[in-house]
Formats: sequence, C-alpha cells, structure tokens
Amino acid sequence: MSVPEESEPSVATPLLAPAEGVPPVLDTAAEISAAAARLLAGTGPLAVDAERASGFRYSARAYLIQLRRAGAGTFLIDPIPLADGLAPLAEAINELEWVLHSADQDLPGLAELGLRPARLFDTELGGRLAGFERVGLAAMVERLLGRALRKGHGAADWSTRPLPDEWLNYAALDVELLLELRDAVAAALRAQGKTEWAAQEFEHIRTLDPPAPKAERWRRTSGIHTLRRARQLAVVRELWTARDVLARTRDVAPARILPDAAIIAAAAAEPKSIAQLRTLPVFGGPRQRRYSREWLAAIERGRTLPDSELPPLTQPFDGPPPVNRWERRDPAAAARLARARAAMGELSAEQAIPVENLLAPDLVRRLCWDGLADYDVAELSAAVDGFLKSGGARPWQRELAVPRLTAALPPANRLVLPAGSPAVTSASGEPPADAAGDIGSGQP
Repeated sequence: MSVPEESEPSVATPLLAPAEGVPPVLDTAAEISAAAARLLAGTGPLAVDAERASGFRYSARAYLIQLRRAGAGTFLIDPIPLADGLAPLAEAINELEWVLHSADQDLPGLAELGLRPARLFDTELGGRLAGFERVGLAAMVERLLGRALRKGHGAADWSTRPLPDEWLNYAALDVELLLELRDAVAAALRAQGKTEWAAQEFEHIRTLDPPAPKAERWRRTSGIHTLRRARQLAVVRELWTARDVLARTRDVAPARILPDAAIIAAAAAEPKSIAQLRTLPVFGGPRQRRYSREWLAAIERGRTLPDSELPPLTQPFDGPPPVNRWERRDPAAAARLARARAAMGELSAEQAIPVENLLAPDLVRRLCWDGLADYDVAELSAAVDGFLKSGGARPWQRELAVPRLTAALPPANRLVLPAGSPAVTSASGEPPADAAGDIGSGQP
C-alpha cells in the first residue's frame, strides 16, 4: 500500500500562544455551568486533553482539563475543588465526538470524573495507522499543519497550585490545533482506505475496560533480579507493600516515598536494628528517618516469615515462557514464531502500519506456543481466526492477519481455543508445563 507523502514545510511557524489568549482557569460550579452552555452551543467535535501528575502523585487523576470546540473557544478546568460540580459539563460534552492525542492515557482519569465520550478520534493512533514515523503531538502538528508547538511542561507536577502562567499557556496550546490535526489525519486515513480500520481501533480504545490489577506487582521492583533467596523476596514484598500503603494514603508517587534501589539494598542487607538500617543508602536521609520504625517492621516481617509462606523464586503465569527459552523447550514453537513474525513483518511493510498495531505481539506468541491442530487449510484458517477473535483482535486485524498466519503456520500440535480468555492451554486444558518466568517477571 502506498502511503501519501507527508508535506513537511521547510520552516514551521512557531505557535507561542493561543490565538485568543490563555483562558482563565475555571474552578467553581457557576463557571462550569457557563462553560457547559457555551460548549453545547458550539459545533463539531470536541478537542480534549488532561494533565496528570505522574511521577509526583500516586493517583492517575486529572489535575487540569483542557477543552476546545468550534464556536465556543478554549476552556481550562481545575477539577480538584469541584467534586460533583462537573455534572453540567458531562451533560454537555458526553454525547460529542472527542478528539484526543494518545487517548488511552487520559480517558481513565476523565472517566473517574464522569466524563466519557460517545465517539472518539485519537490523532496519535490515527497517525500510527496512517504510517507516520513520528506521532508525538508536536511532530504531527509540525508536519501536517506547519506549526511548531512549544514543549517543556508535560512532565511537570500538575497538582501544583496555583499553576504557573507558563504552564497554562502550554496546556491551552495542546488543544489549540487538535481539531485541525484531526481533519488532517482523517484525510490521510481516507486516502489510504483505512478509515474503517481506524474507526474500529478508536472504538476499541473508547470501550476498553480498565486493566485488572497485575498480580504480585511487587515483583516489578527494579533490581529484584539480583536477589537469589526467597527470604530476600519476602522482605521486598513487605517493604513494597508498606510503601504502597503509605503512598496511597498520602497520594504521593511510591518512588518519592522510597526508591526501588533502597528496597533492594535493604532486602540484601536484612538490617536487624534501626541503627543498621540507617547505614544503608537513602534510609539515613532526613525524609526516611521518620519512617525508620515502619521500614524495620516490614523487614522484620519478611525476615521471620515461616518458610511455608515465603514467595516462590519464580512467578507462575498462564502464558508462554520468555521467547529466549523457546528454542530449548519447544523448537517447533520457536520455528512457528519465527515464521509468524516474518509474515507479520511483511504485512506491516505492505500496509505501512507498525507491526504491534496490526496484531498484539503477545497474542501472536500465545498462538504460536501451543501449536496448531492438524486441520485442513480451511479449518486451520477458522481456528486461527477464532483464536485471534477470542484474544480481542478487531475484524480488520483478523481480515489482514489470518491469511498470512494460516500460510505461515502449518499445523503441528493441537490448538485448544481458550474459553472466554486469550490464554492458550494445552490439549489437557492445563497451562504449558515449565511455564514459569524469571524472578520478578511473570510475563514473556
């Protein structure tokens, strides 16, 4: 598939401030009601953005909401003091098409406030499907609209009050050209015959359920792979849990309460007194000394835990083992995966779509691990299609991928389609034998 060349101006025109100026921050019920009325009287889609405080706060809540609609203008809303005061806004905008860039980042926090779109257009995802190599907001605005956006405050602590004027200018600019960008991306998708594909992807993102909490999240502590004893893992688990409770209570990012490196150092050293604890990096600092008793108590719980309650060195999981172990454990599966990857790589090049957007890589791994039943070609195609569908692949993805995978994966072992889950099982219905990950892992 040929991809229309993106027009790239020789010099992009800087966009330093919103054309209508930076609007005031709205934080009262009366101001929200007035804004809702103006937005309702506007026309067309609604540009939406939200600023969080990732890296500073425990929660993923929105600390600033930016909205823009033709005929209404731009609005900056502080949701923190409003509590239930956003109901008029939800009534005005929830039936509209929302335009966001990287919608999956902002939709969960907005949903917590009762704000949910009836329709969605994601300019970042649309850019990926259209084959653009650079899909950041600033890069796409520059390439498609010839304007240069200011950068620099996306990773700021947006829970700060009052918000600096420079930050508000940056926030308003994030939605200044989003509607124009939507039209440019839609035109590129239309020219490539990908409008329906994009619509399916946008709807998938819009209706996606919040991810279930990951099991044993403490195993993701950075550096945990350096620990070799179950007792050390028990200490990590106790310290991680104590930190998580404190971080959630204070709404502070866990790493700002206690860095992962400090948890690993304490698990390796297993200090038995506050004095010993404070000799370790970080724990002797002024911010940590106030919690010395809590940290030592957590270490003691892990250190004295009965052997029967110690965590296993490896975490069992229901998926395939890490790919680097396939050749040793199941050479046939490794060969299938190599062929499947090659086929998906060719399809990616033909369609000018990143391979991970054509089909979730984990779904391809799960398909290849247990093999394919020795059906004839027609039955094999239906089996592959059913498996991909059960794993959440959209119709357009299956239409493209199933013929390629069917041709690339000659049947071998029996494939048992999952019952209500994308997980692959063996013919007996049990997870594959010896499918355990590394310490702190649990995912391929």
